[in-house]
Amino acid sequence: MKSPNKKTNNPPLKIIKRLMGVILKNYTPHCIIVLMCIFGAAFVNVKGTLFMQQLIDNYIVPMMSQSSPDFGPLVKALMKLAMFYVAGILMTYTYNRIMVNVSQGTMKKIRIDLFTHMESLPIKYFDTHAHGDIMSIYTNDTDTLRQMIGQSMPQLVNSAVTIVSVFVSMIILNIPLTILTVIMVGFMMFTTGKVASKAGTYFGKQQKSIGELNGFIEEMMEGQKVVKVFCHENESIERFNELNEELFDSANNANGFANILMPINNNLGNLGYVVCAIFGSILAIGGIGSFTLGGLASFLQLNKSFTQPISQVSQQLNAVVMALAGAERVFNLMDEKPEVDDGCVTLVNAKEDKDGNIEECEEHTGVWAWKYPRKDESTTLTKLQGNVVFNDVDFGYNEEKTILHHIKLYAEPGQKIAFVGATGAGKTTITNLINRFYDIQDGKIRYDGININKIKKADLRRSLGIVLQDTHLFTGTVADNIRYGKLDATDEEVMNAAKLANAHGFISRLPQGYDTVLTGDGGSLSQGQRQLLAIARAAIADPPVLILDEATSSIDTRTEHLVQDGMDRLMHGRTTFVIAHRLSTVRNSDAIMVLELGRIIERGNHQSLIAKGGKYHQLYTGAFELE
Repeated sequence: MKSPNKKTNNPPLKIIKRLMGVILKNYTPHCIIVLMCIFGAAFVNVKGTLFMQQLIDNYIVPMMSQSSPDFGPLVKALMKLAMFYVAGILMTYTYNRIMVNVSQGTMKKIRIDLFTHMESLPIKYFDTHAHGDIMSIYTNDTDTLRQMIGQSMPQLVNSAVTIVSVFVSMIILNIPLTILTVIMVGFMMFTTGKVASKAGTYFGKQQKSIGELNGFIEEMMEGQKVVKVFCHENESIERFNELNEELFDSANNANGFANILMPINNNLGNLGYVVCAIFGSILAIGGIGSFTLGGLASFLQLNKSFTQPISQVSQQLNAVVMALAGAERVFNLMDEKPEVDDGCVTLVNAKEDKDGNIEECEEHTGVWAWKYPRKDESTTLTKLQGNVVFNDVDFGYNEEKTILHHIKLYAEPGQKIAFVGATGAGKTTITNLINRFYDIQDGKIRYDGININKIKKADLRRSLGIVLQDTHLFTGTVADNIRYGKLDATDEEVMNAAKLANAHGFISRLPQGYDTVLTGDGGSLSQGQRQLLAIARAAIADPPVLILDEATSSIDTRTEHLVQDGMDRLMHGRTTFVIAHRLSTVRNSDAIMVLELGRIIERGNHQSLIAKGGKYHQLYTGAFELE
């Protein structure tokens, strides 16, 4: 299995630009208010710091020389400052609260876009990518984005605004001390850049390792029975330990570099503070450049306000780097090419008069028609008969390797066509081509004379009822799972479909009957019962054409006879393609295709193939076993 995202090495600025596009598309007014509040809060912070000079030079020092100091002006100034700080608190609360809505709303939108796009991807994508790794994108990767949008980005903007405003204030107060501060800060940023680059590399590896570990855990959960049957617990543990060790190494290194950033920057900031205090004291005591004691106090506060945001930025950079690694995986999934559908022919309900004329209608009549648009904007209706023709079809999952060779077959309306052969012969692949899970490399497949490439995939698949060998049941009631084939089906229709599949008996014996809730892919049911529900689900859809991929493979012989009766009623009047492991289930087929290594080597009905004494005869008599 592949990782869901190949390494693309997208520039960080490109990823940030794309992410900001998603945010601003939905929250532009919110972002403007946040920026205004950040600027306001930064202004209040600088105003409070600069007040230190006024406090010392204009109030405290003059009052020390007064025999009866007047505290009135000082109280007024302090009350004014307090009002500024209250306003700053309100603005800080406002922009943080807004960013919660922005981050959560953006995550909601991204998850919707992710899932919507994922549903448009071809089956091939899910066949070739680890499902646990895909899940990691929805959980770990999106969570890193949430943290970046809700916390890191506002903090970075706030820090940037604070740095600029404080820098301007320091220049106004004292240029030499400002130059000294910039030198110390330059050394801090150099150190930060070196350490952050190391952390960023390992954070990217960490996100990839999390996805791989999740994928492995999912595989082990789904294949636990197989693991225990073959006593591979120790081997599974060893593989888990290997993946866990990789995650540990990448996470340990990432967080190791990340965690030393703050202490390094804090101590370098403290060192810069001490150096500025020494030189500032010399300037203030000597009265050089009219530098006062109050100016020194304010400058030292500004020095702290200047270095602290830089330390915060260095800390937030790690979260940003990790989020960008997650964002790249998210956007790579969104950039996966969706399933191509160039079809124009649609499937519609129809009614037929006595003369055989077809007319489109809204209600379900049991009659279907292909609606074919013409160049002159008119449409023609062709009754769905269920005629399927493979004309010299070649196919390979990869272009380099062809697995189906020159497949020629036809199914007349209402016929039952069976495919038999060893595992890997190409039986399931043929049915996957009918419903266009995969597109052929060469040849033609026609459905009622129409090239299936011209039929919209949704309409094509709506005309096909499919019962897969691997049954999947969704979390919900038994009735809900049957109704999955027809969402607006009534309770009576659900029950009739269950009776048709001979599932009604065991459903009635369940604790809540049709209202019994199934979880864990229907793990509380037997394999045969799950298969019966899948057959009922296909029955309720009332499709014109059926594809049964070893639909009775998990059912015991007694139940098979019951199901077969129901299936015969279901197949009546419908073109049916059957993949069979038990040859007894296809004896009554109109035509049997014997496949070997991707080629049809024999065809005919049961009697004619037995008479030939070929591969089918060997399979049927047990001279050659189906694998």
